[in-house]
Amino acid sequence: MKTTIKYLLVAGTIGLFSCNSGSETKTEESATKAVTSIEANGAGQSAVQDATSNPNIVQVAVGSKDHTTLVTAVKAASLVDALSNAGPFTVFAPTNAAFDKLAAGTVDDLLKPEKKEDLTNILEYHTYVGALKTDYMQDGQEFEMVNGSKVKITMKDGKYFVNGSEIVASITTANGIIHVINDVLLPK
Repeated sequence: MKTTIKYLLVAGTIGLFSCNSGSETKTEESATKAVTSIEANGAGQSAVQDATSNPNIVQVAVGSKDHTTLVTAVKAASLVDALSNAGPFTVFAPTNAAFDKLAAGTVDDLLKPEKKEDLTNILEYHTYVGALKTDYMQDGQEFEMVNGSKVKITMKDGKYFVNGSEIVASITTANGIIHVINDVLLPK
């Protein structure tokens, strides 16, 4: 993946400036330095900076004051790069208030390094590979999440629910969809 990004950055930069032959060497050197810096820091897809494209799932979550706990959990589980990739992904994103509903100490416990596997399992239960728009959801449908467990979609009074938790908002991102929910989904 790092090699692919390196080649794309170098090729894209060279292509952009190939009309001005005097700057090719400087451009190639700049691109190589940028890639080397990303590789030296051990950063992946999330380190790619692009101010012109629509934000991805992680970037939208980072910008939400209601999802700081989720962002902290995604970082602790080392899933930032995975959720920054092209996707598409659907993430059922619990709010901070949803995490607050859990038993006291649960979140702090899950954020411990020795609980990373449990945290990852829970976060993967909130993630589907593909774009699940509510327009395509039907009452009683089940979807297999990244962790292998299934969630069930229900509808009532024109509202959509995942495992009984209402989808209160849906946000389209560059690499998928975020459905905001007010509960943390726990795998069974």
